[in-house]
Amino acid sequence: MRIAVTGSIATDHLMTFPGRFADQLVADQLHTVSLSFLVDNLDVRRGGVGANIAFGMGQLGTRPILVGAAGADFDDYRAWLDRHGVDTESVHISETLHTARFVCTNDADHNQIGSFYTGAMSEARLIELKTVADRVGGLDLVSIGADDPEAMLRHTEECRTRSIPFAADFSQQIARMDGDDIKILLEGAAYLFSNEYEKGLIESKTGWSDAEILARVGTRVTTLGAQGVRIERVGEEPIEVGCPEEEAKVEPTGVGDAFRAGFLSGLVWGVSLERAAQVGCMLATLVIETVGTQEYQLRRAHFMERFAKAYGDEAAAEVQGHLG
Repeated sequence: MRIAVTGSIATDHLMTFPGRFADQLVADQLHTVSLSFLVDNLDVRRGGVGANIAFGMGQLGTRPILVGAAGADFDDYRAWLDRHGVDTESVHISETLHTARFVCTNDADHNQIGSFYTGAMSEARLIELKTVADRVGGLDLVSIGADDPEAMLRHTEECRTRSIPFAADFSQQIARMDGDDIKILLEGAAYLFSNEYEKGLIESKTGWSDAEILARVGTRVTTLGAQGVRIERVGEEPIEVGCPEEEAKVEPTGVGDAFRAGFLSGLVWGVSLERAAQVGCMLATLVIETVGTQEYQLRRAHFMERFAKAYGDEAAAEVQGHLG
């Protein structure tokens, strides 16, 4: 199964504020917020939604095809992804713009305030999926993640035109989109990914109920933070999967991307939706225990030991055969 992962390619500048954002906000002055946070740490890491998901899939051995746009400064990043099992041949390189940047501050409660510089990401709209499909011998699924909004719309429409199944995954871009764009992006999706807050925002912006949205997609996957994930399909009982026990809670950036990487890898392996979600939750746990979105190590024996502890020996045996 060949999965193309579209989405942002960026570097993350991650900072830690030792206090709580909430303590710095004055209720009757929120219309004139002017704050500067003195931070304790700065980590510069590789990131971007598309690259994070592709990296996780590469770690699991499922050889994803990364589709996105980067700058001429992408060489080192490309080498890193290539070395970790990602096909980067379909990444568009801008002649004028730098690779995108995400600047994020986390507080003591793991809340986040972030800003995103688009840079070369704006040229992702120039990428034709047919060219990608022709190069690799066809695509079985395209995961359409947070990216240049025009690129997201173009990729979605091209998937429909060429009858390529696609997964809708707006994540950070949902705040920017209006209801009409969201309707275009989710209609007919094989999978719809969101967290619980985004789920409510999708329903609010589109004016569609939960049931109406579920009727328009094949499978709705909603991540629930520490409570795990819920998977829904029309006419079937929801599947709920919890999270493995964390060894530490270090930094939350990229946890959702890691879940998607594990889930999509499960689809490549052909395991059940429940197993795919379990793999996603296990990979997400590794990320929250590490600073940075691609700094975790997937040590297979350790991964399977923890997976078996969380989900049982039968589930582990089923996954082990694919993970190797």
